[in-house]
This record gives sequence, C-alpha cells and structure tokens, in this order.
Amino acid sequence: MIIVTGATGRLGSRIVARLLDRVPADRVGVSVRDPKKARALADRGVRVRQGSFTEPEGLAHAFEGASQILLVSVDRMGEETVRQHRTAIEAAAAAGARRVVYTAQMGARPTSRFQACRDHAATERDLADSGLSWTSLRNGFHAASGLDFLAQGLASGQVALPADGPVCWTAHDDLAEAAAVVLADEGRFEGPTPPLTGSEALTFADLAELAGATRTTVPDDEFVRHLVGDGVPEETAGHLLGIFTAAREQEFATAGPALADLLGREPVSMRTLLRERLAG
Repeated sequence: MIIVTGATGRLGSRIVARLLDRVPADRVGVSVRDPKKARALADRGVRVRQGSFTEPEGLAHAFEGASQILLVSVDRMGEETVRQHRTAIEAAAAAGARRVVYTAQMGARPTSRFQACRDHAATERDLADSGLSWTSLRNGFHAASGLDFLAQGLASGQVALPADGPVCWTAHDDLAEAAAVVLADEGRFEGPTPPLTGSEALTFADLAELAGATRTTVPDDEFVRHLVGDGVPEETAGHLLGIFTAAREQEFATAGPALADLLGREPVSMRTLLRERLAG
C-alpha cells in the first residue's frame, strides 16, 4: 500500500488525485490530521487514518502495511520541522515500509540562504541514515508563492519587493503529477532527484513587466518591518526574506528536463499561470 501524508493539503490532495489515476484505490492510504476532511477519499475506497508528525503512536497506525510512504514536508520552517520529519521517517521504518518519498525543494543544502532549504537538507540526511530506500523530490519553487508575493503589486500596478534573482517557478499540479508518477514507478530515483522545475527562470522584474506593472526594490529591513507591522512573526518575516536572498544567489535558477520527462510534456509555464491570475 502507498500511504500519502498531508493528503488534504494543497499539494498532498493533488498528489492523491493523480495517484488514483494510476493505482487502484484499495492500494492507496492517507494519513491526515482530520479524517473528516478526507471523507470523499474514503468514499472512493481509499484507506483514511488519522496521523500527525507530532504523534508517533498515531503514525504507527496510519502507516500500517505501507510499502511506500510519501512524506509531504511540513509547511513551516526551523528545528521543530526537522524533528517532525524525523519522527515520520522513524515511524516509516518501524512500519516496515520499503521506500520513503519526500517532497523537498530545489536548492536544498545546509548552506542555503533560505531556511526551508536547510531544513530539507537536514531531512535528507535523516533519510540517508534511516536504512530505508528513499527518494527526495527536489521540487521547483511553487509558482503559487510567487503569485502571492505579486498580488498586491498586481492590484496597485507597482511590485515593491526586495532585490531577487531568477526563479524556476513551478505549478503545484505539475509537481503533484510528477510525485504520482514516481510513486507508481517505485525505484525510478534513488536519493535526491534532479531539479523538478518549470523550463524558464523569471525574476519579479520579468513578472512585473509581463503584468504591465512597475518593479521597485524595497530594502530588506523595510520589507521585514512591513511584514511584522502586518502581524507576521519576526522569525517568519526573516524566513520569507530568505527567499529573496537565496534567489539573489541563484539558488532557484536551475532549469532542467527532469520534470518534463516525468510528465511526458512541457510543464505549465509561469507566464501561463500569471495570465490566468490576471484574467481571473
């Protein structure tokens, strides 16, 4: 059985939907914090069990009988995130799973300027030490995040953000389909994958021009102060700034063919996603 964690989230729900196009429902299980939110999956014959990365006992039940487990990374950053991932990896080993597939990010390395990439690198070390077969999906930077950063600027006509660099923005739907392909073809990758990215790296200046907006550069400290003033915790604001400082170092700029190879087509471009946002 293939178990998917975080199956009601933005990425996990899409992965399950595409996995069910390839694998019978009775071979798929999900581990979710609130089983009520996965009722539609249960109605299709998917095994639904409660599980949380903070509760090893619950994970033992959720992972029971697993051959592969997809660990959708926690949508937070820092030491506690790495601990939660480690708990899930240990539970996967205890359950006798053959393989763990983990949703990481391109640029994952201990020296990244972006905290999430450092967290992914730490989790990959834990996977390597686990004794399990494992695959780390080095996903391109989520296009939805870039569009969220652009939102206010698209409304005002002025994109005011810190200095950045080129980013291979990548659609959730494409990353979900790629994950489903990897799960359905166990053993296709060992260890980290090549970057699973869109085919073009674009800066916020590029995106602003495409949207007919003006790009202005905000000093780093002013960006953080503005976020904190809007109620964002200071630590989180610093992490968000890390996206821009890492982009300046070209950490998210490498485009490669691996995602297109998995999909059997070109990934959806950020240009297309931006046009859809503007039209919507």
